[in-house]
Amino acid sequence: MMNFQEWFMLFQQQIVKTSLIEWIAVGFGISEVLLAKKNNIWLYPTGIISILLSMFLLLKVKLYAETLLSMYYLVMSIYGWLLWKKRKLEVQIQVSWCTNKEITIAVLISTIGFLILYIVLKYFTDSDVPIWDAFVSSTAWAGMWLLAKRKIENWIFLNISNLFAIPLLIHKKLAMFAVLTTILFIVAIFGFIEWKKIEQKRKLVLAN
Repeated sequence: MMNFQEWFMLFQQQIVKTSLIEWIAVGFGISEVLLAKKNNIWLYPTGIISILLSMFLLLKVKLYAETLLSMYYLVMSIYGWLLWKKRKLEVQIQVSWCTNKEITIAVLISTIGFLILYIVLKYFTDSDVPIWDAFVSSTAWAGMWLLAKRKIENWIFLNISNLFAIPLLIHKKLAMFAVLTTILFIVAIFGFIEWKKIEQKRKLVLAN
C-alpha cells in the first residue's frame, strides 16, 4: 500500500501527463456544477459537453460502468434540460425535498443498479475494479434522477458517489478528473445548503 508521499508523487506525475481533452472536460464539468449550485438551466448544455468528452476518456481506461453512467448522464441531462425549459417563465425553478416514494425509488436505483453493474462488470468485462465502478455509478444514477426532478437530496447521493470516485480516478491515472470530482464534492455541499435555503424561502412566501 502506498503512503501519502507516494500518492502525492503519483498525482503530480498524472497532472503533468493530463491531456487537453481532459482539461477541457474538467473545465466544463466545473462550470456545470457551479451553475447547478445556482439552480441555473445552463448547467445542462455545459454538462453535456463535459459528458461527451468524459465518455471517450473513461472508456479508454476501462471504466465501463462510469462510461455507461456518462451515457445515463447524457440522457438525464437532455431530459432535465427539457423539463427545466418547460418552466422557463418562472422566476425561480422550484426545488423541494423528496417524498417517501421518491427517496425509495432513489435507493432502489442505487441498489439494483449496483447489483446489475457489478454482475456485468465482474463476469462480462475485463474491469479490474467492478465493485468500486459499480458503486460509484449506481449512486450517481440516483443522484442525477433526483437532480432532474430538482430534489434537494440529489446532492447527498451525488456526494456519496463523488467520495468513492476520487480514489478510483487516481487509481486509473485520471488526475484532473479526481481534482474535478473533489471540487464537485465541495461545491455539492454548498449546493445542498443553497437549495435548502431556496426551499425555506418558498415555504415562507407560501406561509405569508
